[in-house]
Amino acid sequence: MERAIKQMLKWRGAVLALFLGGTILCGVLTTMVGINYDLVDYLPDEAPSTIALDVMNESYDKAVPNVRVMVRDVSIPQALSYKEEIAAVDGVEDVIWLDDQVNIQVPLEIQSAKTVEDYYKDGNALFSVTVADENQEQTLEAIRAIIGEEGAMSGNPVDTVNAQITTDVEIQHMMSIIIPLMFCILLFTTTSWFEAVLFMINVGVAIIINMGTNLIFGEISFITNTTGAILQLACSMDYAIFLLERFEDARAEGLAPLDAMSKAVAGSATSILSSGLTTVVGFVALVAMRFKIGPDMGYVLAKGIAISLLTTLVFMPCMTICCYKWIDKTAHRSFMPSFEKLAKGTNRVKRLVTIGVAVLLIPCFLAQHQISYMYGTSGMASPDSQVAMDREAIEDLFGQSSTFALMVPRGNRAYEQELNDRLKDLPEVSSVLSYVENAGKSIPEAYVPKDQLSQLNSDEYTRMVITARLPSESNETFSFVEKVRNMAEEYYPGAYHLAGESVNVYDMKDTITADSIKVNAIAIGAIAVILLFTFHSFSLPILLLLTIESSIYINMAVPYFTDQTLNYIGYLIISSVQLGATVDYAILFANRYFENRTSMVKSEAAFRTIQGTAGSILTSAGIMTSAGLVLGFVSTNGVISQLGILIARGAVLSAILVLVFLPTLLTTLEGLIRKTTKKQEFYPENQKTGKELEPCKTPTN
Repeated sequence: MERAIKQMLKWRGAVLALFLGGTILCGVLTTMVGINYDLVDYLPDEAPSTIALDVMNESYDKAVPNVRVMVRDVSIPQALSYKEEIAAVDGVEDVIWLDDQVNIQVPLEIQSAKTVEDYYKDGNALFSVTVADENQEQTLEAIRAIIGEEGAMSGNPVDTVNAQITTDVEIQHMMSIIIPLMFCILLFTTTSWFEAVLFMINVGVAIIINMGTNLIFGEISFITNTTGAILQLACSMDYAIFLLERFEDARAEGLAPLDAMSKAVAGSATSILSSGLTTVVGFVALVAMRFKIGPDMGYVLAKGIAISLLTTLVFMPCMTICCYKWIDKTAHRSFMPSFEKLAKGTNRVKRLVTIGVAVLLIPCFLAQHQISYMYGTSGMASPDSQVAMDREAIEDLFGQSSTFALMVPRGNRAYEQELNDRLKDLPEVSSVLSYVENAGKSIPEAYVPKDQLSQLNSDEYTRMVITARLPSESNETFSFVEKVRNMAEEYYPGAYHLAGESVNVYDMKDTITADSIKVNAIAIGAIAVILLFTFHSFSLPILLLLTIESSIYINMAVPYFTDQTLNYIGYLIISSVQLGATVDYAILFANRYFENRTSMVKSEAAFRTIQGTAGSILTSAGIMTSAGLVLGFVSTNGVISQLGILIARGAVLSAILVLVFLPTLLTTLEGLIRKTTKKQEFYPENQKTGKELEPCKTPTN
């Protein structure tokens, strides 16, 4: 293997040119990758709401209202004028207001107060607007210009456009913070000023290549686009650090740079690849999700880690050989402490911490299943954004509202009338717009204006547009969706379709919840198999995974105990990300512990392992924590911000448990480990460390 590596290093100029050329090309390709901001597109193709949307798009020219627009301090004539202006905007398919529900020529005082106040209250008018999927940003800008800053808008297109505008700016802002922050961490933890430069170049090349090759997917979600580069940086920096440490050790033995790097690559390849493989598996598990955000993120991140492994084992060695003289010239003393005091302190409290973890484990496991979750886009905007303030202003005055489109087969007017009346009688419903309601079941279609008829009847379906006094997402809303579906099933078994933002969120909830057990089981099972072959042990995978899963349980229990509503997408992703990214800490610790255990008694082996691995683990955790905090505090998108905080807290918890909880497991359960592990040597406990004795071997099964 070393011979092949030396040959690669001799051709280092060509290797560097190839990677740098690929980086430039991928930098150009990055601008061609489409970014999707609509989470609805990631619902499974077989989800009822997805099928309903497809049917509605095929059967009707116009969708259902998806934006609420409020204009303040207007009279009825002024409101009608605003309605005409908004309806004339390119991209606006329809505008519904009070005049579509009642005869406004009749005094409003004798009309239904509830109906009137749904559209006009205290001199303020509320319009239900249907905005087309194309060019939504320009359409909403035009509406904003009409209603002015005093007006307000809310709805899924508003949330989507806001995510699009803010994400593009925030990615640049986050990278401008995280790159200098990572650089400072590396300057502190390395022994040469120039090493930090090499690390950043290596990971930068990997990130750009990964972003450019995303073109093979056509488009990626904005969540993946925002978090992908930062997570790749945080998860893969260790590989290059570990390689360069081996290179320095080999040079310290007196080897020439070329020989030292060949030995370093050959000696570290197995460890780096096994460490990277666990991270890849954690991300690949997301591919098993039916909710397509999982595959979207899983493929991109798994590809990113694979590219990082390639750059670390091919590009980094060649670059280092070209620049090792700069490493020597900028060498400095280590700023990292010896961690002896940390090891002593950890040894003193490890049993207490272990008892604490054991006590917390079951409550935390149960708590994460009691968290209040959000599944849609309503919680994405920050509380101080215009989007959130507009939504609050509309809801304070007119209350919450959701629109649904129920499509049923045409032909049975009696069924249509009966279903229409039952829907109107539901306490949550404020209005129903349908053929039998607005035209009458006895009126022939030939007498109804074509533009109105096309909104309600198609060749195969008649559509009932239901407006309910409900938020887009809540338990009451989900219950209402079930109620309408059950009611429609009575009249049209298996032949109806229900569409709407709340229906999408309901199916999103249903899909994501079903995904969680499957994704976690795949991630844990696959990583357990990797650990089984890495350590030749049946018990060690369980202990290492128990350590990381315990940190995940504690991490996920915090929102419950702090009464925080959590976006379920963040919960689902963090389970795989934290497991795949931080199980490396446990692998590193276990490897070093068993190396020490061949020549030390277990108590000293644990002490030396804590002291020897604390620097690497804390550096890695520090990088991941910093990346998470930047996501958490810079992003105004609720999903991304929560995911960042979860990543940061998870990295800290994983590092603490690996340095404190895992040593106790390894020393206390050594009897079990001996019986279930092959090819591992253990120094005799009844001998003092340092005596020339043959270590005893675990009997093989």
